[in-house]
Amino acid sequence: MYFTDNMMLPEYMDPLIITAAPYGPQYLPGDCDIPLSWDEQVQAAVDCYEAGARMLHLHVRNPATGKGSIDFEQYNYLLERIRKAVPDLIIQVGGSISFAPKTEGDKAHWLNYDTRHMLAELHPKPECVTVTTGTTLWDVVSMMGPDDVKGTHLADPKVQQAWLGMVVDSTPQFYLEHIKRLVKHGIQPYFVPGSVHQWDIVERLIRSGYYKGPLNMAICAYGGGTLWQNPFDILNFLQRIPQGAVTTFWSSLRGNITVQTLGTILGQHVRLGNEDNIWGANRERATTLQQIKNAVDVCKRFGRRIATAEQARKIMKFGVWYKTTEETLAALGMPQNPVDYNVGLQHWETDGKKQGATIGSDSHPIAGCMLPPERVKAVQAAAEGTKH
Repeated sequence: MYFTDNMMLPEYMDPLIITAAPYGPQYLPGDCDIPLSWDEQVQAAVDCYEAGARMLHLHVRNPATGKGSIDFEQYNYLLERIRKAVPDLIIQVGGSISFAPKTEGDKAHWLNYDTRHMLAELHPKPECVTVTTGTTLWDVVSMMGPDDVKGTHLADPKVQQAWLGMVVDSTPQFYLEHIKRLVKHGIQPYFVPGSVHQWDIVERLIRSGYYKGPLNMAICAYGGGTLWQNPFDILNFLQRIPQGAVTTFWSSLRGNITVQTLGTILGQHVRLGNEDNIWGANRERATTLQQIKNAVDVCKRFGRRIATAEQARKIMKFGVWYKTTEETLAALGMPQNPVDYNVGLQHWETDGKKQGATIGSDSHPIAGCMLPPERVKAVQAAAEGTKH
C-alpha cells in the first residue's frame, strides 16, 4: 500500500468502518460488560450499531452456562434475531468456533475440521467469516500485566497458563477447504494473518487463482505469535498489502487505544470492544459502547467521516466476485503475474478432514534419525509400490 499526498488528508479517506467486538469470549460474566441472555446479546448488537459501529464481530454465549456456545443452532438463532433487530449491520462471525455434534450420526458426519467448516452452513448467513492462513502461536496473554486482568478470572495464574498455550490451527488442509466452502455459499472470507508471512500465503492464493474476490483483512497486534504493538511492524505490514485491500487494525489492552487511533489517522479501519480491551486511557474500566463512542469522537475531531452501513458495504464489496485471476489482481491493485510465474505447490484436493501435521524444526521435519514422519512414509511407500 502506498500513500499519495491527498491520502493523508481526512477528507480524502474512506469513511471509517468501526467493527464492534462486544462478546468477549475469553471473559466470564461478571468480568466485564458481557451480555449473557439472548435479549442482552441482541441488544448489544443494536447498541453498537447505534453508537457508530457498522460491523459486528460475532461470538455466541450460551445463557444457560455463561460460556461460549458450541451449538450450531444457537448461532443460527442469534444470527436470525440480530438480522431482524439490525438488518443493516454487517455480521462477521469469528472463525475460531468448532461446533459440537449432538448425535452419534452427527459425529460420524462432522469429523475433525468439519466441525469448523460448519460456519459455511450458518443461516441466515453472515457477510463474512474470519479465516487464518497458517498455524501459529496466538498467546493473547503475553502482553498482559497484573493491572490488565485485575478483577477478572484471568487474574488466576492457572487460567493465564492455559491461555499461554493457545495455538491457531490453520494448516492448508483447513484453510483451502474453508475458503472453498465459504465462497461456495456466498460468504466472504475475512483474512486474519498473524504476520506478514501469513499474508504471503494469502497473496499466493490470490495469484494462483484459488481465491477470486475482494480483500478484507485484519492486521493483528496481539503479540505472542502475531505482531506486537510496535508501530514499525504495523507500518511494515501495511506497506506490504495491496492498494485495494480494506484493512482493520486489531490489538488489545490499553495499547489498543493507540493502535486504533493510528488506524484512524492512516485511513484504515478500527475494531473496538471487550474482546480486545476493557480499559480506558485513564486506567478505568471502559465498556464496549464507551470505546466505540470514543473512537467516533476521535474520528470526528480528526475530520474523517464515519461510514454509513451502505458505505461500509460498498467499501468492503460484499456480493462481489471476480471471474479470473487477472481481474482479481487488477481490482485489488496488485501487479499482474509475470510470464511463467511459479505460484508454488500449494493446491490439492481437500475433504474437510484433519490430517496429522508434519512437525518440523530448523527447516526440516522432526523424526528419529531424520526419518520422514509416518504420514510421509506411507505416501512414499505407496509411490514405491507403483514402480514395481
